Amino acid sequence: MMRYLILALFAASPVVAAEWPTKPGDIPLSSEELDALAGRTLTFYDNGQSKFSAGGAYSFTYASGESAFGTYSIADDGSVCIAYRNGFSRCDLYVRSGERLILIDEKGDRYPVRGE
Repeated sequence: MMRYLILALFAASPVVAAEWPTKPGDIPLSSEELDALAGRTLTFYDNGQSKFSAGGAYSFTYASGESAFGTYSIADDGSVCIAYRNGFSRCDLYVRSGERLILIDEKGDRYPVRGE
């Protein structure tokens, strides 16, 4: 009986948004900036490229030329979530830190985006 009570309490409690490991000066992208990702390709310093298509399609092309495909959506907390066709999924937070755009992954690793 206690097990069912605990499960019921978990089901009734609100889901807590992820705490992103930002640094002082990090400013998460606004909803307008996130919407403007559609149609853009972001290039990282390892030459990987994230391509956001207007219809929600997403691809990541590795420096080797191989690509992974999926869809992206913008979560309530402002993170960008990717659902890959292979079943893998992830969410990242994009922030401005000074003049630089940075992707922060769920582990807290930071990946700066090259300037356009």
